[in-house]
Amino acid sequence: MLDLFAGCGGMTRGFLDQGSFSSVGAVEIDRAAAATYAANFDPTGQHIHANDISEYTDVPRVDLVIGGPPCQGFSALGKRDPADVRNQLWREFVRVVRESDARMFVFENVDRFAKTPEFQLLLRAASEDGELADFDTQVFRLNAADFGTPQKRIRTIVVGSRIGPVEGPQQTHAKTPVGDLRRWISLREVFLEGAVVLQPRVRETWLPESAVQFQGHEIPGAFKLRDLHVTQNHALISEIRYAHIAPGQGRFDLPEKLQYPCWRRHTRGAGDVLGRLCWDEPSVTIRTAFFRPEKGRFLHPQWENGGEQVNRALTHAEAAVVQGFDDRHLWCGSKAEIARQIGNAVPPPLARAVAETVARRLLTS
Repeated sequence: MLDLFAGCGGMTRGFLDQGSFSSVGAVEIDRAAAATYAANFDPTGQHIHANDISEYTDVPRVDLVIGGPPCQGFSALGKRDPADVRNQLWREFVRVVRESDARMFVFENVDRFAKTPEFQLLLRAASEDGELADFDTQVFRLNAADFGTPQKRIRTIVVGSRIGPVEGPQQTHAKTPVGDLRRWISLREVFLEGAVVLQPRVRETWLPESAVQFQGHEIPGAFKLRDLHVTQNHALISEIRYAHIAPGQGRFDLPEKLQYPCWRRHTRGAGDVLGRLCWDEPSVTIRTAFFRPEKGRFLHPQWENGGEQVNRALTHAEAAVVQGFDDRHLWCGSKAEIARQIGNAVPPPLARAVAETVARRLLTS
C-alpha cells in the first residue's frame, strides 16, 4: 500500500496492525510529521516523500492507496472557503491512484466533506467517463468510538474498488451495547487502567532533550508515549476558571465574574468551549489545539469527586491515547508540531476496522 498525506502514520498503523498489508511508500509535506512516520515505519527514511505531493512523480505500483487530504478547508471550525487550496489536494490523490494502478483506494476526511462541492467532484471522477470510472465507490460515515477508539470522532470514508464492492466495517462497540457489541471505551479505562497508566497529576512542561536526524535535518525526538505526558503553564486566572467547571460542563457554567469579557457579549455559540471531559465516557473529537481548554472540551476529567481536582488541559500523551495510539508509537517534533500531528491523525483502531474490510476484498479477488 501507499499512504498519501500520511501525517504521523495513524492510518498506516491501523492497516499494518490488521496484518495483510505492507507499506512501500508515503507522502507527507510536514517535515516533523514525516520524521514521526519514518521513526515508526521507515527507519532509513527512504520510502517517505517529505515534500509537496505535486512533486511526487516516482509512483510505485501498489494494490492499495490510502490517505486523507488536509481537512481544514472543509472543517466546521474553518472558514470553509471554496477557493482554499487545501480543498483541491484530493485531485493529487486521484492522480496517484491512477499512476499507481491500484486496485482499491481509501479516502478519509472530516464528516462535513460529504456535504461539499469537492465531494461531488470526487464522485464525478468515479462516474462514467471520469478519471476513476473503473472504480466502484462506496461512502461510509463512521464514528471512531464504534470501533474501539475512546473518542467520539465521525469521519467520512470513501472506498473505491476495481474488483467489486466491500462490506461496511464491522462495528465492535456502541454507546448502548447490544448483542456482541461492547460499551464505548471510556477515558477512565485508557488513562487509569490502560497499558501505560497516565496519572492525573503532572508537573513536567518540557519534552526531554533529544533529537534525530531526518533527511539532513535535526528534529526533536524520537519520544515515547510517556515522554509526552507534559502539561502547560496555565495562568492563575485560567486555573481558577477551570476549577469552576465540573465534568460535562462548559463556559456557560462559569460565574459571571469569571466570564471572559467577550463571552459576556456572546451568550450563544459552542458550549464545549472550556469544557471538562467525563471519566466514564469517550472524549469528544480531539483537535490540534487540545492543550488549550479555551478551544474546546479538553479539560482533564478529574474533578472534586474521587480524588484531587486537576485543573489543566489534556497532555500530549493523553490526547495520543484518546486517538488510539499505544506506547509502540514514537513521536518527533516540537510540542506544537506533535500536537498538530495528534489532532490531525486518523485513529488507528478506526483505520484497522477499514483495513479488515478492504483486506477481505483484496484477498478474495
